[in-house]
Amino acid sequence: MTEHEHSKMNESATLKEQKPDERMLKLVEDQKREIEKLKHQIMELEKTSESIKENLKEKEEELKRLEELQEALIVKERLGNDELQDARQQLIYGLEDNCVGVRAHNVSIGVKRMGELDAKPLIASAKRRCLSEEDTAKFVSLWEDHLRDPSWHPFKVIAIGEGESKEMVDEEDEKIAMLKGESDEDVYNAVVKALKEMNEYNPSGRYPLPELWNHKEKRKATLKEGFEFILKQWRIYKNMKRD
Repeated sequence: MTEHEHSKMNESATLKEQKPDERMLKLVEDQKREIEKLKHQIMELEKTSESIKENLKEKEEELKRLEELQEALIVKERLGNDELQDARQQLIYGLEDNCVGVRAHNVSIGVKRMGELDAKPLIASAKRRCLSEEDTAKFVSLWEDHLRDPSWHPFKVIAIGEGESKEMVDEEDEKIAMLKGESDEDVYNAVVKALKEMNEYNPSGRYPLPELWNHKEKRKATLKEGFEFILKQWRIYKNMKRD
């Protein structure tokens, strides 16, 4: 073998050794790039995670503030409602003691006892039937006793729409059916009216409760109407003292 051929063989062997080394080097470089890429992705995810955590913390703090505000408003509303109810009760007590049913500005403001039976239609019916005073009193007393009886609940619940219901007088109730069949319409209406009021205002206690009332419009009077009435009466009284 000549020296030239020997040199060629060495070069060929060297090239064969370099090729695997180059492939390995390229593989290492590729791996490095992948590792750097993954590191970058991890850093971005960590940043995103920190941002999410911070945002979540802010939302939690905001929620806490809103809950505290809501609780404060509920307490304030309850206190306000309690104060309004107390003012209404004081007004009712004052009107009961001093000036029930007196007219002011052509509006009759006073106190109505909710659930109390209006005996006038029953007395008129008794007179038409020529009942004695004793029997008339018994007739009125009978229905007053029925109204005060907690075990008598002649109501039924009917559906009036999707998810909605309404309570109304059960006309198939024995006492109600008897009243409707044997008494005049105005008697029936008076008893049913008192019954509905009793069921609304005092269904468990079953005794009449006082309510601030606008007699002209046949509805609950507002606090404003009640105070205006009291103020009007005070001015009238003041002018009378001057005269």
